[in-house]
Amino acid sequence: MSALPPISTHDASRRAFLRRSSLLSMAAGAAPWALTLSAMGDAAAQTADDYKALVCVFLQGGNDNWNTLVPYDSTHHALYQGLRSNIAFTREALAGSVLTPAGGSTDGRAFALAPNLGTGLLPLFQQGRMAVLHNVGTLVQPTTREQYMARSVPLPPKLFSHNDQQSYWQASAAEGATTGWGGRMGDLFMSANSTSTFTCINVTGNAVYLSGNTAIPYQVTPSGAVPVNGIKNRLFGSADASQVLRQFMTQGSSHWLANEHARVAQRSIEAGERITAALAGNPAPVTFPTSNRLADQLALVARLISARGSLGTKRQVFFVSLGGFDTHDSQLGAHATLMTNLGNALAAFYRATEALGVASQVTTFTATDFGRTLVSNNDGTDHGWGSSQFVIGGAVKGGSFVGAAPLPANNGPDDVGRGRLLPSVSVEQYAATLGRWFGISATDLPLVLPRLGNFGSADLGFMQI
Repeated sequence: MSALPPISTHDASRRAFLRRSSLLSMAAGAAPWALTLSAMGDAAAQTADDYKALVCVFLQGGNDNWNTLVPYDSTHHALYQGLRSNIAFTREALAGSVLTPAGGSTDGRAFALAPNLGTGLLPLFQQGRMAVLHNVGTLVQPTTREQYMARSVPLPPKLFSHNDQQSYWQASAAEGATTGWGGRMGDLFMSANSTSTFTCINVTGNAVYLSGNTAIPYQVTPSGAVPVNGIKNRLFGSADASQVLRQFMTQGSSHWLANEHARVAQRSIEAGERITAALAGNPAPVTFPTSNRLADQLALVARLISARGSLGTKRQVFFVSLGGFDTHDSQLGAHATLMTNLGNALAAFYRATEALGVASQVTTFTATDFGRTLVSNNDGTDHGWGSSQFVIGGAVKGGSFVGAAPLPANNGPDDVGRGRLLPSVSVEQYAATLGRWFGISATDLPLVLPRLGNFGSADLGFMQI
């Protein structure tokens, strides 16, 4: 038998493009910069009869955990204040935002939220709707301070680098990763949604977090779907001209590349129109704060959740963000404003889920590049590692702290220098606990989090599973 002729480079490229573009055509209105042409992979489909949503709130720039969750008992507050006296909160300033765990303190430690943050979030903690996780961060495997100093175990790439640590948080890989664990969760549940396009929705711009092997993030703005202006609004003042533009963008072609472009455009336009129609009948269920970028994004998420019936969704993963956390200087004023916006936006969003009757079906959680140094610089802080995180929702075992509270000490047992915390809880464990609540089986979690097996527990116990 004669050998088959080799596949030409053109044919191979064409087949690869067609295989991937068939996915992109399902991505509908995702803007080109939001699409990740990731390698195709197999994922076990999960079924879902109820509705659940995960909402990732990413704090871009590296949030200062020491001025977010502040040591309050006199012993540890004195240590904290001694190492950052120029930006530390006094105990008097913190007195109105002290967190009282439902079961009381077991180790004599006490914590308070930053005063501007406590206005929004203290009631949620005290009502059992918010849990606080201590010292979460990027790890390859459990790591001791001694192992870190000796570099005797693998470490996340380029620690303290914004781009790489954002990527490692979102994807378990350095910058350049093609899939994130939010998107990989979406892979498992796409078939549960009658319209898979709306499984992973990004309201803030490009992020690897929502890119899956098959799931592709659908990108919107706080105002809704991203329109083709010449179609949404009359082109040159003419409805006929708009119709011609639509026909031009979506008509088939004998050229494979042009034909696939038309398929993507058609799905994009139709999905945008469907989102617009669904949102028209679903205003924000509560009043959200004004002049608050995060609140604007979360208000749109609430409206999309309200429209879940018409959009045909059973499982959704959302991504929103708030920037400005790279506080190397002028931290006192800048961080206080960020805390106000964060607390008020999260509180309003939780009230919205209550108003929609889905508070126990929606879980919101924070993430960030990294924490910041306990030791301050002139009037700010520098890049750190582990940080405290918040999880909010009706299914959260709230009013509680999760993980070991770090010691506020320079070069102490919990840090690797200047108060950079060595994480005691990995992002994988954090994500796995959320994933189990979302409905992912224990056997399928490694599809989402390949390094999960390096860590002892896949359930940190802060969710009602």
